[in-house]
Amino acid sequence: QVQLVESGGGLVQAGGSLRLSCAASGSIFSINTMAWFRQAPQKQRELVASITSGGTTNYRDSVKGRFTISRDNAKNTVYLQMNNMKPDDTAVYYCHAFLQSSTSSTFLNYYGQGTQVTVSF
Repeated sequence: QVQLVESGGGLVQAGGSLRLSCAASGSIFSINTMAWFRQAPQKQRELVASITSGGTTNYRDSVKGRFTISRDNAKNTVYLQMNNMKPDDTAVYYCHAFLQSSTSSTFLNYYGQGTQVTVSF
């Protein structure tokens, strides 16, 4: 069984920083893309940033220059460094991995349980 466990959420003032971590564990054969999504109240879940196994990154426009996604392939871990945070960044942040488990012949999408990030004025 595969699990994604996030950590690092919390409350921060506008202009502050937080770092999220997400570790994938279990019977993992291979991980392709890892990413962070977020969902604010009454809004749809949106992609924040993604990173391939080779290190190619992609960001939504509203976080470019402020957020940095990175990963440690040896630890099956993805990080999201969030700087100069804004109240609009308030949301539940979800870790995502497109991976192949040891018991599957295909790649599937996995999500973590989510971690709350709140940015105050």
